[in-house]
Amino acid sequence: MIIAIDGPAGAGKSTVAKAVARALGFGYLDTGAMYRAITYKALETKTGLDDQVALGELAKRSHLELSDSHIFLDGRDVTEDIRLPRVGGAVSVVSSAAVVRSQMVSKQREVAAALKSVVVEGRDIGTVVFPDAEIKIFLTAGAAKRAARRLAELRAKGLDVAADAVESELLDRDRLDSGRDVGPLLQAPDAHLIDTTDMTVDDVVRAIKALTEAADGPGI
Repeated sequence: MIIAIDGPAGAGKSTVAKAVARALGFGYLDTGAMYRAITYKALETKTGLDDQVALGELAKRSHLELSDSHIFLDGRDVTEDIRLPRVGGAVSVVSSAAVVRSQMVSKQREVAAALKSVVVEGRDIGTVVFPDAEIKIFLTAGAAKRAARRLAELRAKGLDVAADAVESELLDRDRLDSGRDVGPLLQAPDAHLIDTTDMTVDDVVRAIKALTEAADGPGI
């Protein structure tokens, strides 16, 4: 079974997806981390973010490995590095490159096939990567709430960032992710919409578990 969780930044996708995977004994795949890793490498190697050919070659040559909520890029653990603000500010540009998305979608399908039962989170999972996923969820939340969550996450890592800058970045990402030609952020027609603004993580996990049980029968 594949549970596809899509939604904008700060909606709680990663936290919820990890919790659902633990609760059900499923594997977990954070596709956004994959795009962030490629973006991080592009910035580190000073690859032009507007050079789609170069970005495609960079993605093709990169070795990504996901294990226990960590992501390794060419053998190096970059789990923390890819969450830096400079990466977040550039990831929408890199992920909009068709050649990059083609490489990443192939890798995502390979990982999911190996895991068999998996919770996959991202922005185009239910629409592009796994359009036949048994359960599709679209998580959302108010912009102010999403910005507050992201701000708390960054400050917990010791980063001194301004609240208005975080909200502005989130809104920019919403615009870029929703407006790109390839793999845009969209709610699949058959996805269940869950607004997490006033919900706890446990509330959301229970809601998704209930949907999963209804689809697969009790006792999962």
